[in-house]
Amino acid sequence: MIQKFQIRKKFTLVKFSSYVKFLLGYMKCSFCFFLQSSPFCTQVIYFISLSFAGLFALKTLKPKDLINKPKDLDLFFMSTSAVTVSSMATVEMESFTDAQLWVLTFLMLIGGEVFTSMLGLQFMKVKLSREDSIKGNGSDVESAISEDIFDIQKAIKCMSCLVHVVLGYLTVVNVTGSVSVLVYLTVVKQAGNLLKAKGIKLSTFSVFTTVSSFGNCGFTPANENMALFSTNSLLLLIVIPQILAGNTLYPPLLRFSIWVLKKFTRKEEYGYILQHPHDVRYKHLFSSEACVYLSMTVLGFILLQTIVFCGLEWDSEVLTGMNWYQKIVGSIFLSVNSRHAGESVVDLSKLSSAVLVLFAVMMYLPPYTSYVPITNNAETSSGESSKENEIKSRKLENLIFSQLAYLVIFVILICITERESMRTDPLNFNVSNVVFEVISAYGNVGFSIGYSCKRLLKLDQTCIDASYGFVGKWSPKGKLLLIIVMIFGRLKKFNMQGGKAWKLS
Repeated sequence: MIQKFQIRKKFTLVKFSSYVKFLLGYMKCSFCFFLQSSPFCTQVIYFISLSFAGLFALKTLKPKDLINKPKDLDLFFMSTSAVTVSSMATVEMESFTDAQLWVLTFLMLIGGEVFTSMLGLQFMKVKLSREDSIKGNGSDVESAISEDIFDIQKAIKCMSCLVHVVLGYLTVVNVTGSVSVLVYLTVVKQAGNLLKAKGIKLSTFSVFTTVSSFGNCGFTPANENMALFSTNSLLLLIVIPQILAGNTLYPPLLRFSIWVLKKFTRKEEYGYILQHPHDVRYKHLFSSEACVYLSMTVLGFILLQTIVFCGLEWDSEVLTGMNWYQKIVGSIFLSVNSRHAGESVVDLSKLSSAVLVLFAVMMYLPPYTSYVPITNNAETSSGESSKENEIKSRKLENLIFSQLAYLVIFVILICITERESMRTDPLNFNVSNVVFEVISAYGNVGFSIGYSCKRLLKLDQTCIDASYGFVGKWSPKGKLLLIIVMIFGRLKKFNMQGGKAWKLS
């Protein structure tokens, strides 16, 4: 009997060992594939894989309501929305359990631009290290290439330092932000009691909201989003810097962090990174001049939106119950979130058309839009491509549409899938609402006009208003199309120069 048990135990260990070897081999092959693949293909696989992993995790965990649990498509939509930091919703946030909220938190963290760019930098460093080792081992004319090897090794050292800086930056902002929000909710009992009444843990809300704000996702555990705290101006002021630090002001703040580290550590690599930002091949690292222009642009857009919003909505219904200070802070909060976080303190469907158009324009603009064009020479500094590759690249560019063209195509396709609803419910399903939703998804913002039963032409007693976005009332085909839009929008940085072959003259 003992011998039989030992044989079975040995067989189990051998089987487990074979599984481990297979898994390690698979991970090694996957890593090599990612190194050899283009960044676009790598990120497509990354976001799609995480979306399905999120679906599996959300589906596996026990739902809050066993009878009215979300459909698989809606869970996949929410998973994709979290991974692409879009915050488009087809499910009410309060229908998720605490464990499911932590799954969404993790998806937002690893799907955020700062985290994914750090992974990209790490892959680039490993790829350069491999190239450096190949050059060093196979060179018979060392004197001719010694200078190139030295430059590569220096770039690798700088990349390694930058990876640690970005990781530290991400950790510090998320930890300090979570602690700040938690302290506020603990001290200000009125705000904390609002969450306790909903059954939301203060710690969960603090971490979830901070990760969401820094990643510019826009989800919060409450159905009302940040409208629940529209009069808690200090909380909004705590969240605003987190949003800016993770998106539009990330390059200036990253450069400032490196400058501070250089002053305190006197490390040579930090000085080199500041003097030669393009050599590190990190697209979020700008020169000091570019950082100044970008900061001016960001602040200018916030000021413009705040002035327009206050001018048109100061005495409107959406700001009812707020004093002058709360109105100004709320206006600034909305202006910051239009590029590109998506958290809101008001009902967007009640805003004037002019404000909605302004928000739509801001959602469409890339995060690093600047008054003075920012040229990134990271690609040219890595060496000239062969003529054959250049010809292939130009042929591919001729087939690429502009971003605006893709938006038009998606709007047309969604209007086709939702044509029946547009016929029977024209006040909710109109072209302007569809366009706003598509732009919001493509910009990975999350603003939504929503759906209201009051706008139905015929009164429907079965209609129930929900806090999720307008897309929540779309058909399955429409939801699938918007999933594609969110992923496509998350990868739009690869198509910033698209449409050059098309001349409208």
